[in-house]
Amino acid sequence: MRIGELIRRAGATFGAAPALVDDRQTMSFAAFDEATDRLGNALLASGFDPGDRVAVLLPNSVDSVVAYYGLVKAGLVRVPLNARETPTEHAHKLGDSQARGLIHGGETARSGGGPPGPPASKVERLIGPDELGALLRKGSPAPCRVGLPLDDPYRLAYSGGTTGKPKGVVLTTRTELAEVTNFLLDLLPDIGPGDVMLHAAPVTHGSGAFLLPHLVRGATNVIMPKFDAASFLETAQRWKATATFLVPTMIAMLLEEPNVASAGLAMRRLCYGGAPIAPTVLGRALDAFGPVLVQTYGQAEAPLCITLLRPDEHDRPGSAGRPYTLVEMDVVGDDGEPVPAGETGEVVTRGQHVMAGYWRNPEATAAAIRPDGWLRTGDMGRLDDDGFLYLVDRRNDMIISGGFNVYPREVEDTLKSHPAVIEAVAVGLPDEKWGERVAAAVMTRHPVEPVELEAFCAERMAGYKRPRRLEVWDDIPLSPVGKVLRRAARDRMLGKA
Repeated sequence: MRIGELIRRAGATFGAAPALVDDRQTMSFAAFDEATDRLGNALLASGFDPGDRVAVLLPNSVDSVVAYYGLVKAGLVRVPLNARETPTEHAHKLGDSQARGLIHGGETARSGGGPPGPPASKVERLIGPDELGALLRKGSPAPCRVGLPLDDPYRLAYSGGTTGKPKGVVLTTRTELAEVTNFLLDLLPDIGPGDVMLHAAPVTHGSGAFLLPHLVRGATNVIMPKFDAASFLETAQRWKATATFLVPTMIAMLLEEPNVASAGLAMRRLCYGGAPIAPTVLGRALDAFGPVLVQTYGQAEAPLCITLLRPDEHDRPGSAGRPYTLVEMDVVGDDGEPVPAGETGEVVTRGQHVMAGYWRNPEATAAAIRPDGWLRTGDMGRLDDDGFLYLVDRRNDMIISGGFNVYPREVEDTLKSHPAVIEAVAVGLPDEKWGERVAAAVMTRHPVEPVELEAFCAERMAGYKRPRRLEVWDDIPLSPVGKVLRRAARDRMLGKA
């Protein structure tokens, strides 16, 4: 089975029902099937060859989804670009992927670093809004049935770049089908016609993983151009949204809305992931939304489905849940062997959800995927006696101070439990005596003196874990998908930013 055939089947089965909705248009399943055929045929007729990489830099919209699946039907490899990234980041991805084309949104793309500018010089063909519209009008509506082998590249995602330049992650059709299967088996087993998935996070990232599962089951995808807490609540009420995906930062912003508890949402699944969630935020969210939260843990190299914490399992604070049914997961030591329950090690995973490798980077691929197929995630965690995973932190972010291991996430969670703190970041800075010392910065709801936060930490943390430098900032550097950028924060503290 190919992805294009799933779209074609949905078009035939659900016909005139609404498949995609944004603030400008509503597109039925049948119209979506035809539009993706037209675009796929037009791109092939204009000189692209199956296997070519084509980047997409469009805002959250129906058009962006049509572009994604038009490329799929033509056998073209999508390289998603986030409009919130910089021109330098776009240029790196375009050059590294050797993209032949770039579908962009004109003025919308420019505001996020798109053409004209450095990215434009990296590709042969720029397709702006006018040409995209022309391709959709002129392309043949005949079924576009280019089916590349299941293990050929389907999508070229890029790692978050939190520890260096983003690496191209090769995801195949087999990977995508495994993700959809895992979602429908465990995360969203009861969706169907009449259900509504609300996309407020970028569909270039985690939220996009929810498009296809809802499309194949006849549910409607409502796409917001960007996240805004008040607009999210209004849109969710208006469309009676039954599911959504948010990163923890967005949940924290929702909880700041005065009417959130009385919003009367119809959600059956409020999925979250993409970054750690502070225990205080999770507790408030459970109070506000009820037993509908479900956490899904994954990464670019194993998209979004390593473990999940079901709604009825949120009595285990801090857990990321247990593996999806068709996924293998374990926690191992430096020797690669499983560690006993309760001990910290590196999370590894194996299954068809795992990437094929890093694009044009065999050395990094060999370092990440063991010969026996296990992916080293770089995440540190521990298992309890019941097999529930508890993530500790990123392996590369660990701070070693005076011979003691300090995990930044523990410091950040402690700071975020202070009622004034909205966001926090902890890093290690060079120290002649201790090797590294813990430093932290916070963003607050109202003015607060660092000495108050230092005293707060002193009551709750061992001395070697407490920040020796603590600053209050107007903003904490975040990635386009809401992850705290510790490397950028460290550079700012060292005066390199």
